[in-house]
Amino acid sequence: MIEFRAHGKLFVAGEYAVVEPGQPSVLIALDRAITARVTEGHGSGSVHSEEYGHLPVTWTRADDGIALDTEHHPYDYVMATIDLVEKLRDEQGIAPRFHDLRIHSQLDDASGRKFGLGSSAAVTVATVGALDRFYGLGLSQRKRFQLALLATIRVNPRASGGDLAASTFGGWLRYSAPDRERLAAHLDTRTVTEILDDTEHGGDAWEGFDVQRLPAPENLELLVGWTGSPASTTKLVGVVRRHRNGGYQAFLDESRTCVDDLTTGLQTGDGSMTLDALRRARVLLQRLGASVGSQIETERLATLCDVVESAGGAAKPSGAGGGDCGIALVPADTDLAGIHRAWEAHDIRHLSVAVQAPEGSVE
Repeated sequence: MIEFRAHGKLFVAGEYAVVEPGQPSVLIALDRAITARVTEGHGSGSVHSEEYGHLPVTWTRADDGIALDTEHHPYDYVMATIDLVEKLRDEQGIAPRFHDLRIHSQLDDASGRKFGLGSSAAVTVATVGALDRFYGLGLSQRKRFQLALLATIRVNPRASGGDLAASTFGGWLRYSAPDRERLAAHLDTRTVTEILDDTEHGGDAWEGFDVQRLPAPENLELLVGWTGSPASTTKLVGVVRRHRNGGYQAFLDESRTCVDDLTTGLQTGDGSMTLDALRRARVLLQRLGASVGSQIETERLATLCDVVESAGGAAKPSGAGGGDCGIALVPADTDLAGIHRAWEAHDIRHLSVAVQAPEGSVE
């Protein structure tokens, strides 16, 4: 049996702006993960996951790729990943094999409610990693990320890939995305191998993509609260894109400044600069929501943030907002129990998560 773990994520700053190629963001990987286990299959392949209920998704091969039994199950990130891995395997001259894939998640609670920690990204990265080992593809960490992004944009063409980067590389990261429309066009005309090797041959397929490691903040504690209401990142990002106006470029410029200042604060160990950048990032999201008529910071997220700010820290919605999680940084001597009690009084659940240690090289 082959096993591969991929971790959840949270955005720290740069949400919404990061969907534009080259726009920076900051993310963290979390110590909660999705595990993909692969064993040899016979006659067909299968995917077993809580996402699909009690019955597995089964697939076979057709002349133009894999053939999925879609009678009861949606075509999603896992199947898109399997299809691309199959294409890459064929391009490398590796003999086809069937496999049974079993997926287990720590990114939701016992009842199956999702916390908004990037389960779609984690399952994609875990599937890529497990099948890389199963077939002996020999992918570098960077190419595993790239393959995961190619699979993701087949399902969600606007996905930034920041969650994939956090899940792949771990730790604190600064990330900017390539042009996914350009990548999608390449998928229609080039082999997977050619796209993965593009930058090595001077191509532009991955222009705008960048990932850098950042140090963890000094003398600051990370807190994560869950508001109990799920949010759809795809829908919220779509609302913002449809209502972009003359102030959108100013939003992008201010977002870059916040991310730059947050990056500098982390790199220099300047806690005050780090907290100030996080507070400004919250205000920026508030203004963006107001300008497009979308409630990015819900009432419960606002309470989460206000409680932290009254204790001397900084907090903001993480990701698209509209529910899910808020993220906070507070000085090390802050009364954490007091914050937890105040959150609990407003039905905000403190999540016991930590930052997953960096894994491998981003180069």
